[in-house]
Amino acid sequence: MTTTYALLLRGINVSGHRKLPMAELRDLLEGLGHSGVRTYLQSGNAVFTTGSDAAGDALAAGIGEAIEERFGFACDCLVRDHAYLAAVAEACPFPADELEGKQLHAVYYSGPVTADRFAAVDAGAFAPEAFALGDRVVYLHTPDGLGRSKLAEAVLRPSLNKGVVNTARNWNTVRKLVEMTAA
Repeated sequence: MTTTYALLLRGINVSGHRKLPMAELRDLLEGLGHSGVRTYLQSGNAVFTTGSDAAGDALAAGIGEAIEERFGFACDCLVRDHAYLAAVAEACPFPADELEGKQLHAVYYSGPVTADRFAAVDAGAFAPEAFALGDRVVYLHTPDGLGRSKLAEAVLRPSLNKGVVNTARNWNTVRKLVEMTAA
C-alpha cells in the first residue's frame, strides 16, 4: 500500500542561505525510493508517494540525513500525510475562507503543542492578532501578515519551542498541500 505525504522543510532558501534547489530536492527524494515527487514553491514543500512502512517521523529523519549528506547542512523536516493536513485545515478556528492567505498561518510542530507551552504569551495583548492550538499545530491569525506580527514573534520565540521542530506555512500553502496530497 502506498501513502502520499507532504515534506515540510524549515529554513531553506532564505536570503540566499541554505540553498536547496527544488529540482535537486526532487532528485534526492526519488533517489530515496519515493515516487510521484512534486515540489511547491521554493521554500521547502514537496509531495511524494511511498510504499515504505516507515511513519512520518522516520521518513523525516531519513530525508534530513540525506539532505545533510548531499547539501552539507542540517535541515529540520516534518512529514505529514493527507489525512493530517486535511484535518488541520478543517479544524481551523479562524474564518479561513474570509481571510487572505497571508493573514492566516499554520505552524506545524513535530510534537504536541499544549497550553502550558504558551502560557507566557498574553494573547489579548496582541489583538487583533490571535492564535489557537490544534493537533501538533498552532494557528496564527495575523491581519497584517506574518512578517510584521508581534504575536508570531512571541509564539515562535525559541525559548517557547525548545525540544520541538516547527515550521510555518501561509494558508495558501496549507490549502495547496492538502490538494496535492489528495491524489
